[in-house]
Amino acid sequence: MTNPDSTQNKMEKITALCKRRGFVFAGSEIYGGFVGSFDYGPYGVELANNIKAAWWEAMVQHERNIVGLDSAIVTHPKVWEASGHVGGFSDPMVECKECNTRSRADHLLEELDVFADEKMTIEEINTIFDANRDKLVCPKCGSKNFGVVRKFNLLAQTNLGNFSEDWSKEPAYLRGETCQGIYINFKNVLDTTRVKVPFGIAQIGKAFRNEIAPRQYIFRKREFEQMEMQMFVAPAEEMSVYDIWKAKRMQYYIDMGFKPENLRFHEHENLVFYAKAAFDIEYNFPFGFKELEGVHARGNYDLTQHQTFSGVSMEYTDPYTNEKYIPHVVETSVGLDRTFLAVMTEFYDEDTIGEESRIVLRLPKKLAPIKVAVFPLLRNRPELVQKAEEVFALVSKEMRAEFDDNGNVGKRYRRQDEIGTPHCVTIDFDTLGENPELLDTVTVRNRDTGAQERIAIAELVNYLK
Repeated sequence: MTNPDSTQNKMEKITALCKRRGFVFAGSEIYGGFVGSFDYGPYGVELANNIKAAWWEAMVQHERNIVGLDSAIVTHPKVWEASGHVGGFSDPMVECKECNTRSRADHLLEELDVFADEKMTIEEINTIFDANRDKLVCPKCGSKNFGVVRKFNLLAQTNLGNFSEDWSKEPAYLRGETCQGIYINFKNVLDTTRVKVPFGIAQIGKAFRNEIAPRQYIFRKREFEQMEMQMFVAPAEEMSVYDIWKAKRMQYYIDMGFKPENLRFHEHENLVFYAKAAFDIEYNFPFGFKELEGVHARGNYDLTQHQTFSGVSMEYTDPYTNEKYIPHVVETSVGLDRTFLAVMTEFYDEDTIGEESRIVLRLPKKLAPIKVAVFPLLRNRPELVQKAEEVFALVSKEMRAEFDDNGNVGKRYRRQDEIGTPHCVTIDFDTLGENPELLDTVTVRNRDTGAQERIAIAELVNYLK
């Protein structure tokens, strides 16, 4: 096995593979694209669904006290007033006076290894920006002629349910994060299930942010998907539960097959005023270590805010002690799109089998878009094709399979290697009984090693599982 360059060269290889093999397409490509928008193609949607299924299995199926939710994308506008998004959900934006390109000021500073944070005041960011103006250049035209840094709200407005033709009246928003739908359903879940604090609510869903300058492929999008879990705990237990989930979430990636050296914790230097602790799990993307997942101790701010704005009590009564309190929250939040890119980065490989080089995705089996590909040795021999179709019908009832009879078998192997298919099954003349001892057996080829072995069709499904 060889290690491809962990540089921009690798990023180019990954994006080329994603386009060529139907993992990711540029959004609205036939119209010239739409910045910050991408579509998942036939193999991409399979991989994305498998990532979501793996997360759900770990967070809901394997946990006794976590339940699921799918809340609405568009909610009452007061939800976003209560959460602070209407007044304070913003990024620092600066405009080039020469070409009018708008950029995130903290990202421009980051290119110089100068730290700035969106949680800083606009005065603090302007001070840092002014101190570095002579070194900062516009990413489009190269000018150093910038305006002042100002805050830009990231909430995306919608006129859904607004028939006044005036967006300033009855404003509604596409959700900026999925967790608010969890908080406003806290009482509903508590009243309709048998959960007791501590318990969690997990959700996978779309969120929208009017990003100033989406960049780094699918790492930063305007329409993205989050996988979040909010754990509601007693105030005294918040930090101990936080430490448990911090360790669990890191171990999740290692168990999936990520190399430990490609993962690290990063502690937030500036906490929002209500938070007690916040760590990011960072992954070593081709462009360096960046946030993959956040684990946060949020206190009781969220439920308190919704209690204040709605007038509905969020108090919980402990059934054993009768103590009343507003639960505190421990949050784990990860982006599907960032996980997708991390998976493609981690398991992309180039090696040589025999004298032939290849690209191979060494995906864990549970994530592979296609679990098995079935080949007739020759497409112009009806008896081989018929038998291959029978084998395909058998395995496709149990797992995602693909039938391929196009080109020689070697080329078919390479196509399946590129999309991460763990096994390829070939139906040949021995399968039909040319060698009586091998009647009703098939050749199964291993993606990672290229090794082949004969397996009885009757045992094939169990073998593949």
